[in-house]
Amino acid sequence: MNLMSGSAQSMSFQDLIDAVETMSLDDQAMLVNLISKRIQEKRRAELRAEVQEARDAFSRGEVKRGSFEDLMKDLKD
Repeated sequence: MNLMSGSAQSMSFQDLIDAVETMSLDDQAMLVNLISKRIQEKRRAELRAEVQEARDAFSRGEVKRGSFEDLMKDLKD
């Protein structure tokens, strides 16, 4: 696995782990916090995109509302 592809320097996953292990514990904790926040931001962005796509599909009439019973009825038809 190559990380940071496209940059001037590529590092393997193991190289990255080795580099992190040379950092102080405070720096490692800061890095973990930073990565965690970036992951949360990316997940939120993905969720926003999924919600927008669902709203768009609803607006286009591609989905409909209903109860569980309505769904079961539609599946039987």
